[in-house]
Amino acid sequence: MPLFDATPALLVLADGTSYRGWSFGATGTAIGEVVFNTGMTGYQEVLTDPSYCGQIVVFTYPELGNTGVNPLDAESEKPHIKACIAKNICDRPSNWRSTQSLPDYLKEHKIPGIYGIDTRALTRKIRNIGAMNGGISTEMLDQNELLELVNAAPSMSGLNLVKEVTTSEVYEWSQPTTPAWEFKTNSQTSPETEFTVVALDFGVKRNILRRLASHGCRVIVVPADTPTQEILKHNPDGIFLSNGPGDPSAVTEGIATAKALLESKKPIFGICMGHQILGQALGAQTYKLKFGHRGLNQPAGLEKRVEITSQNHSFAIDANTLTSSDVEISHLNLNDSTVAGVKHKSLPIFSVQYHPEASPGPHDADYLFEQFVQAMKKARQAITA
Repeated sequence: MPLFDATPALLVLADGTSYRGWSFGATGTAIGEVVFNTGMTGYQEVLTDPSYCGQIVVFTYPELGNTGVNPLDAESEKPHIKACIAKNICDRPSNWRSTQSLPDYLKEHKIPGIYGIDTRALTRKIRNIGAMNGGISTEMLDQNELLELVNAAPSMSGLNLVKEVTTSEVYEWSQPTTPAWEFKTNSQTSPETEFTVVALDFGVKRNILRRLASHGCRVIVVPADTPTQEILKHNPDGIFLSNGPGDPSAVTEGIATAKALLESKKPIFGICMGHQILGQALGAQTYKLKFGHRGLNQPAGLEKRVEITSQNHSFAIDANTLTSSDVEISHLNLNDSTVAGVKHKSLPIFSVQYHPEASPGPHDADYLFEQFVQAMKKARQAITA
């Protein structure tokens, strides 16, 4: 039985499987790719991560909403998921930072959710068959009717969703003081040696911008389709390629821009989709994973060094297509040996297929921001020498 007055809801997958539960959040119908996240915390960060645009997220942790939501934990200005799937929902949160319940938050942003279903069985199905489209509805409770809508929806493969989440205008990141609970940095950069970073926004998370700023960077965020010459007009010390949603091979303008920026020989750092776009600019190809990596404890590393990382991606670089003698693999996902990091052998260019900024997640990989700063410092010294 529902914990509070709730409307019946239906979930239908593209293979015809259906689950009946109860509605929380907004009523209505939502269609998207159904994926699962194994994190035991950080649901608000997941909801507001632009990389989840176009997706319906299954949370494997059985309790959702216990700590409510608050403005400071949002990774963007609004939730980007299509819908939310949970086992149990709390509508009376208990946390000193909470300003709103999760059901009310989703209702405010017109995002439907379904709870009371067997999320373990659903996750096992996605693991066995693969991520697939699905639909959640409080309006269409006939399985066949909803299935027609699901089958008419486009596949994530070939889909460019960056245009839906990128900034519409250039802006400089200027969030005030770092929150008191934010972990500290060991950056050796001082205000006198501030570096200018231009961040190409494919769907950037706020905590990436915070971490760059915490490491002494002045960050200018530009739209994903910004021409190379406009980027270089900012005279950046380095270029950052952000995370984002959809199929990276469909972001052709971003790939072309990244390829042109390689000629500048400026330090370049990519995360998640930025990693995939950089990989393609370096001559590699990407492919869609069966069900992707989404969680807070994914091991990544190489040569006896292991980092526990936060990951969220559906696509990966094909290691067999990394044929350039100038590029090498720096990290592997140690669960399935997919490429988790690449670097150029002679230029200050590198990227990772995980989230060193965490939020949520471990801080093992925060050193990558300092590595980027040191690359910019070295490049500046080379110019002034």
